[in-house]
Amino acid sequence: MCQYSAHDGSMTDWHVMHVGTYAVSGAGLFVVEATGVTPEGRITHGCTGLYSDDNEAAMARVVKVYRGITKNPVGIQIGHAGRKASTHPPFKGGKPLGPDESPWQTLAPSAIPFADGWHVPHELSPGEIRSVVDAFVAAAERAKRIGFDVLELHSAHGYLLQQFLSPLSNQRKDEYGRNCMRFPLEVTRAVREVWPKERALGARINGSDWAEGGWHIEDAVAYARELKRAGVDFVCVSSGGTVSHQKIPVTPGYQVPFAERVRKEAGVQTRAVGMIADPAQAEDILASGKADMVAMARAFLDNPRWVWHAAERFGVPLDYPPQYARSRPDAWPGAKLARPAAW
Repeated sequence: MCQYSAHDGSMTDWHVMHVGTYAVSGAGLFVVEATGVTPEGRITHGCTGLYSDDNEAAMARVVKVYRGITKNPVGIQIGHAGRKASTHPPFKGGKPLGPDESPWQTLAPSAIPFADGWHVPHELSPGEIRSVVDAFVAAAERAKRIGFDVLELHSAHGYLLQQFLSPLSNQRKDEYGRNCMRFPLEVTRAVREVWPKERALGARINGSDWAEGGWHIEDAVAYARELKRAGVDFVCVSSGGTVSHQKIPVTPGYQVPFAERVRKEAGVQTRAVGMIADPAQAEDILASGKADMVAMARAFLDNPRWVWHAAERFGVPLDYPPQYARSRPDAWPGAKLARPAAW
């Protein structure tokens, strides 16, 4: 999840601590927060970027710390916020930056603001679209040099790639409007050209806009098929974020049916996400074939030892870092006091 703690796009000591925490979590993959491919592609002033040498050096420092703790893979998600950029972080209200708060010109497929009171975005010309494709490629090259194992394109949550896909935000009359997948697929193909074949390339996509006249699961299935043809190895199926008037029925695992349908109909490896917090719930998603992977964000912010505790619940032996071995349940009687009674 975004930490909103970078300086001019560069990671800071906060990220060293944050990423280091998950290096000992036991998770099969840690993915660095959504990272802007250009300065104006960041959501906020505090978002990470991968568009400068300073950004690259700062991120390489953090990844080096991670690699010094664990051999588990580490990935990064790159994207462009489009019309949802130039805002405050959520813990400062999340509203658009004011005139005296160093705002920047937002970009989008059409000059339609995200909501009332938001910045009116500049409609990208075909030439400007090409420059954004090049920015994604440049960020991928930097990620490759840093040594990430996995690269994920952020094509969900109403950010720029999804803005081109949804009819609620893309009302162009040119080839990028008539074929809404054109720009996201141009990005995907261009990135696949430079991203090593032996390293996984994925995309986070929307299963639904949760709004009338918007993107739906049938669109997601078709898009996933095209992403697979373009060289994507997996998709993470999320939803929402395209418009402010969305109506999301948030319940446990509410997005899992999207992942299940994409997996079945598009024939691509899928990852499920969204209100997955209980170990039995996560295990059922995998065991029943609804998805190939499960991703968690807030559940891990709440409990960085989620994997340890899930293994304990299922009676699976798990190696702890030796520095923490005395907290293993077979070495610490207090574990029975610390766990919820339901476990």
